[in-house]
Amino acid sequence: MEFGVPMLSTVQSCALRGIDAVNIAVEVNSCERGDLKFIIVGLPDAAIKESCDRIFSALVNSGYAIPYTRTTVNLAPSYIRKEGSFYDLPIALGVIQSTGQSYLHNLSEFIVAGELGLSGKIRGIKGGLTFAIKAKKEKKKLLLPVEAAQEASFVDGVEIFAVNNLNEAVKFLTGQIKLVPLEHRNFLSLLKNEDSLDFSEVKGQESLRRAVEIAVAGAHNILMIGPPGAGKSMIAKRIPSIMSMPTFDEFLETMSIYSAAGLLMAEKNAHFERPFRSPHHTISNAGLLGGGSIPCPGEISLAHNGVLFLDELSEFHRATLESLRQPLEDGSVTISRSSGKVKFPCRTMIVGAMNPCPCGYLGDKTRRCKCSHLDIQRYRSRISGPMMDRFDIQINVLAVPIEDIQSKKFSESSMDIRVRVEKASKIQTERFKSSQNGRNAHMSHGEVVKFCRVDGESSDLLATAMKQLGLSARAYDKILKVSRTIADLECEEKILPHHILESIQYRSLEMVIDGR
Repeated sequence: MEFGVPMLSTVQSCALRGIDAVNIAVEVNSCERGDLKFIIVGLPDAAIKESCDRIFSALVNSGYAIPYTRTTVNLAPSYIRKEGSFYDLPIALGVIQSTGQSYLHNLSEFIVAGELGLSGKIRGIKGGLTFAIKAKKEKKKLLLPVEAAQEASFVDGVEIFAVNNLNEAVKFLTGQIKLVPLEHRNFLSLLKNEDSLDFSEVKGQESLRRAVEIAVAGAHNILMIGPPGAGKSMIAKRIPSIMSMPTFDEFLETMSIYSAAGLLMAEKNAHFERPFRSPHHTISNAGLLGGGSIPCPGEISLAHNGVLFLDELSEFHRATLESLRQPLEDGSVTISRSSGKVKFPCRTMIVGAMNPCPCGYLGDKTRRCKCSHLDIQRYRSRISGPMMDRFDIQINVLAVPIEDIQSKKFSESSMDIRVRVEKASKIQTERFKSSQNGRNAHMSHGEVVKFCRVDGESSDLLATAMKQLGLSARAYDKILKVSRTIADLECEEKILPHHILESIQYRSLEMVIDGR
C-alpha cells in the first residue's frame, strides 16, 4: 500500500479508574525521516508495550503496511497509568491515518477501544458499559468489539457501533461501508430468571424465615448461628429471590462494577439477579476489599446492591473481618495507590453463618456438645465485639425437626415474600426521597431520631434492654432501625411496643455454655 504525507493523528479512548472511565487521547505521529522505531509513551503497562507486535501483524494481515519511519505513540495525559489491551484498536487506527494510508474523516466523533488479534480480528474487552456511560456524558459515539458493544447497549442515548475486525473498522470510518448502531437493550428483559432458588423449598425454620424477611426488607445485616445442616446456607442462597426488583440506577451500578472487573460479557440468554457472592473463608484482605497495582473491585464491591454471604464466619481471618467494619459503615471502599485513589461502592447486605461452637452442637437437643468452656470462649472470640455490632439481626437457628423434613406441605414461596418486601421498600423509598440513604439500615443518626421516634412503653422497653443486655449506642440505633422495618412490613406509621420487642429479640443472642 502506498503512503501519503505523514501526519499527527489523534484517537479518543478511555482508561478505567475504578468503575469510572477517564478520557485518554491516543496521539500517533509518524516522521517523514528516520529509521523504523515504534515508541509508546505515557505510562503504559506491559500489555500495552507488547502491543507493537500485535498491531503490526494485524495491520499486515488486514492489507495495510507497517510504518517505515520513526513512529511515536503518546497516551495522554501522561500522569494516568494505562493498563490492558484497550488501546490496540485506537493505536492501529492512528497508525493508518498518521502514515496517510487512509483518512478517517469522522474519527473525532468516536471513543474507540478494542484488542487486536494477529489476524486483525477485534477481541472483547472489559469496561464496555463504563465506556458507554462516559461516551454519553461526552456526547460521543462509541466504537467497540461486538461483546463489549452488546454490554454497552444497556445505556440509552449513545450511538454504539460494533466491529468485528480492523478492516471493517477502517472501512466504516472512511465511509466505504455503513453500520447500524446497536438497539438500546431494556434491562427489564433480563430480570426474570425461572431457574431461581425458591423459599418454598425450605422446610420449617419459620422464625429464621421471618428474621430474613425483615433483614431483606430493610437491607439489614444478619447473622445466623446454628448447628450443621440446620439450613443456614440453604436460606442464604435464596435471599436474592425475595429482594425487591432493582431500579435502573442500581442495575447500572452493579453492571458497571462487574464490567470494570472483566466478569461481565454479554450473553444472548443471560439473566440478571441481584449479586450473591460467597467467598471462601481463606480469602485475603485484597480479595475481599479489592486491590492490585491497578485496583480491581473485591468481593464486597461485587456484592453491591446484593448479598455478601460469609459462611463459616468464625473461620475467616480476624484481620480480614475487621477490615470490613469501615466499608460497611461508609457504603464504599477506598483503595489508595501511588497513582491516586480509587473508590468502589459496596452498599451490600452482609449475611453471616457460623456454628455455635467448634464441634457445632452446642445447645442441640439431640447431640451432645464435646467442647470445653475454654474452647467455646476461644471460638467466640474470633469475632470481635465491634464486628458483631455490625449485624443488625442475630438469630439462633435450631435443627429442623424430622416432622418438618418429611412434611409434604410446601412453605410460602419467594414471590409471596417478595410482595411484602417490595411494599416495605416503596415506603422507604418515599421516606428517603430527599436523602442518599434509600433503606432503613442505612439511616444516619439524625434520620433515626427523625423517623424512629418512640415514647411511653416503647421507650421503657428500650431502656431496660440497654441495661440488661449491656448494648452499645450503635446497638440502640440498630434496634430502632429494625423496629422501623418491622413497622414498615405492617404498613404501620408509628413504631409500636411489639415492634421494639421483636427487634430486641434479634439483639439478645445468647450462646448457652452451661446447662447443655
